Amino acid sequence: MKFTELYPVGHKLELGTVHFSAESIIRYAEKFDPQPFHLSEEGAKNSVFDGLCASGWQTSASWMKCFLNYWTKEVKRLTSEGIEPPKLGPSPGIANLKWLHPVYAGDDVTYFATLLAARPLASRPGLLLNTTLNEGVNQHGELVVTFESKVLEFE
Repeated sequence: MKFTELYPVGHKLELGTVHFSAESIIRYAEKFDPQPFHLSEEGAKNSVFDGLCASGWQTSASWMKCFLNYWTKEVKRLTSEGIEPPKLGPSPGIANLKWLHPVYAGDDVTYFATLLAARPLASRPGLLLNTTLNEGVNQHGELVVTFESKVLEFE
């Protein structure tokens, strides 16, 4: 089954929600983005953010975590119903990544994916290129991250 048969262009999938605790923000920052406004409340007070906030990279990586959790469950569901799930392969990249609003300690971000387009690759018969719009929205309804991604699908 093709991805577009399950989720037509324009269909918005809710992938899951991530809670950004102060501890998770600091733990991520210590490993990957050690800037003062990600490392401590005190460091954040002296920044433009005026509060401890998550790295944009953590916000984006959390989308991927939600997508993989969603897709793992979806593959199990489809398989249990006797439906062969789409075979999604690697991603050739993303575009238009925007961090639109800080994600503060205590925020909950719900992630979404919407299929924008799917087309066969002329250069690689048997492969489709799917383009999705990916978004994260906080508990106040504010869009905090958005990007487009491409993923290969094996026919």
